[in-house]
Amino acid sequence: MQSSQLEMKALGEGNSARYAKTIEFSKRIRWDIDRDVIRGRKFEFSKKFLPDGLSHVQSLGFLDVDERRLLSQIQGRTYANMFGLVERFIGPKISEVSRDHWLGDQAAFEALVRFTDEELKHQELFRRIERMTAAGMPEGYQFRPQPNDVAGAVLGKSTWAVLALICHIELFVLAHYRQSIEPDGELSELWKDVFMFHAKEESQHAILDELEWAREDAKLTPEQRDAAVNDLIALVGAVDGILQLQANADTDYFARVCGRKLGKADAQKVHDAVLKAYRWQYIVSGVQDERFQKALGGMITEAQMQRIGTALAPILA
Repeated sequence: MQSSQLEMKALGEGNSARYAKTIEFSKRIRWDIDRDVIRGRKFEFSKKFLPDGLSHVQSLGFLDVDERRLLSQIQGRTYANMFGLVERFIGPKISEVSRDHWLGDQAAFEALVRFTDEELKHQELFRRIERMTAAGMPEGYQFRPQPNDVAGAVLGKSTWAVLALICHIELFVLAHYRQSIEPDGELSELWKDVFMFHAKEESQHAILDELEWAREDAKLTPEQRDAAVNDLIALVGAVDGILQLQANADTDYFARVCGRKLGKADAQKVHDAVLKAYRWQYIVSGVQDERFQKALGGMITEAQMQRIGTALAPILA
């Protein structure tokens, strides 16, 4: 048996209990969109959606309290839509990798089937959130990225790179909730609950991401891993392109509906703050997550890590 096959066999034998544990937890915290999350409620538009630690609206001192709240709601609407977008490719990729367990570890297979099912539920939740926010906000908001196009492009990259991106996303979901959303008592209660329930299931998904990413890594030759690092760098660059596109759209929308005419300099400051916030939310906070850094650092060489760092430098700046 080749060394990579031996490594995969050892990984499978050592991790079966971890897959089984995620099943147990999935059953225990299983929630329903209407019964548990929405519960007949509406969003409170008198309150913020995103906390200041994610929205960065506090840096815009020339906006008044109402304007900063509106900008947090616009960002919050995009935040929900972004998760709806990424879950469009997360579900298919997890369904795909579950194939390796069809005739093997049935705990692993069930855990990944549950993962996929929960991601489909999350997509429906975020479609509901978009409809509900649209009902309470001025017309004209646009979510520019096309989810199916984005998913098709992402799924065209190597499985290692896609699993790395998925793990990164689900770890920053947890960090955002624990560090910024949960402690903020000024947020819309319904909006806060949406991301509390979302984080509950994502906490198990992050464990499965790490297991499947490590399993995929054990299959690769050094040359294949190096190519996969290039794919990951390309995916992060593509994410940044999406963020720039949506930052433009959200800034334009805010300028149209905020109730006053923004000067060119102030509009540029809003744009720069929104783009900085989006880069923090969807790239930097995940890249800097200690758990993600440990997982990634255990798979790649120092030279590859430096290559990633060089690619990230303009975004981090």
